[in-house]
Amino acid sequence: MKTNKEAFSDYLLLEKKYSSHTVGAYLNDITAFESFVKESFDQESIDLVNYSQVRSWIVFLVDRDISNVSINRKMASLKAFYRFLLKSKQIEVNPMLKHKSLKTPKVVQVPFSEKELKDLLDVMEVPVGFEEVRDKLIVEMFYVTGMRRAELIHLMIKNVDRSGGVIKVLGKRNKERIIPILPIIADQIDLYIEERDGLESLVDSDYFFVSKKGLKLSESFVYRLINSYFSRVSEKVKKSPHVLRHTFATHLLNNGADLNSVKELLGHSSLASTQVYTHNSLAELKKVYKGAHPRSK
Repeated sequence: MKTNKEAFSDYLLLEKKYSSHTVGAYLNDITAFESFVKESFDQESIDLVNYSQVRSWIVFLVDRDISNVSINRKMASLKAFYRFLLKSKQIEVNPMLKHKSLKTPKVVQVPFSEKELKDLLDVMEVPVGFEEVRDKLIVEMFYVTGMRRAELIHLMIKNVDRSGGVIKVLGKRNKERIIPILPIIADQIDLYIEERDGLESLVDSDYFFVSKKGLKLSESFVYRLINSYFSRVSEKVKKSPHVLRHTFATHLLNNGADLNSVKELLGHSSLASTQVYTHNSLAELKKVYKGAHPRSK
């Protein structure tokens, strides 16, 4: 018979369609809490804990200088676990019912400017050889599609439809979405496929982006690639694939795209998720407004 933790894992993977990476993070948090309860309260099971025990764990984590952001993530794991136990009638009272997240500083993501993008793409203007062609296309693909790092890494060659001018992306919870291919990168895709087909080995041949050995790219490789290239043109502290996704959304909104369209392109399930990208657009709007309104003169 499966333990509650194993049943919870199956629920996240099979019903909620979470990635194995996400499920692993949830289970690690639950296991850590399990160890704490066993050591501190000599209690084997965490199924019937009370909120004071959860609070003790929070104090324990704070004392060890764990950030509020990390603690909130661990609490989110516990919330999901106890909601599952309640739903499956393993418990009658959810110990996390009245828990409130710890306050965290609001982190404002600073997107790359249009000039920074232009400067970098000018530097990469005439790529030579497989790796340079691939690297430029990765930068362009992030910027013109707004896809997530995991989506780019898992992009399948069969899902890049040059004739139809679209890319099919598998997003969070295995949710598919279609993203148009801008004409500006269509020729680059053709060039990359030509270089890719010329590799001696294509071990992971189903994946669109591969290493020069024909292997699927890793998340750390893609992060380092973006960080390295943008270090040439930007002094921003954070230079990551997610900042490029943020840049995609911000530039679209600044140039008149409506929020719903950006939401669909990003693959967000609600507008609330997309609205985090609007603060820069609001700044741009204020600038235009102040310059154009008669009362500002």
